Amino acid sequence: MPMFAGLTRKEKVRLRELATVFVKRKAFSAAHGFAVSEEMRVTIASQACLLLLNLSLDYFDGWSGIIVYPGAFRVRHNHTDEYGLVHDEEHALSGESWEQGPLILSWSDIQEDLRDSHLGGNVVIHEFAHKLDMLDGAANGIPALHPPMVREHWTKAMSNAFAHLGQQLEQQQVTAIDPYAATDPAEFFAVVSEYFFTAPRLLRRTYPDVYEQLVQFYRQDPALRLV
Repeated sequence: MPMFAGLTRKEKVRLRELATVFVKRKAFSAAHGFAVSEEMRVTIASQACLLLLNLSLDYFDGWSGIIVYPGAFRVRHNHTDEYGLVHDEEHALSGESWEQGPLILSWSDIQEDLRDSHLGGNVVIHEFAHKLDMLDGAANGIPALHPPMVREHWTKAMSNAFAHLGQQLEQQQVTAIDPYAATDPAEFFAVVSEYFFTAPRLLRRTYPDVYEQLVQFYRQDPALRLV
């Protein structure tokens, strides 16, 4: 995949080590009679561990299960509208992360990312970014920041970009990043993480402050790896 192309030899060795341990630590299972092969495990692990290239694998602690569906899966969610009415809705998803629970992925969507590394799209990175967000509690768009990061700087960068994206959508403008990022702060963090690794220069150009915060958080600068 293009996002691996610029890795140095040392970084590739590090990624291989992380992925090897990851596969041993996590329990992979399949749904609907699907079989998870070693190649599938490695494909998922290598993309997930790119997020932790310069961090610790402990960032993925607190949960162990990864469920792989052959394709998009359907889930039901309840939500209450502004009038207090409860609605039961069904959605088709390519991935989902549960707090202190399993992470669910669609293999067909992962394959699509492998065949066509479209800018800003990667279901594995998206869902594992949610896991990082949940490490210190419920997903809220603020993962467990490490020194010398400043929470106020993170919040300002993300909030300003989130508000800007929302304004663009209200004015029916074409957005540089996936409009799904405007769903809530948690989805914004997951989406910009996708762009950080698959379209870093686009994200840096669109939201430079967000990009800088992600450089500090992930302790890597993917834009510099591009040739």
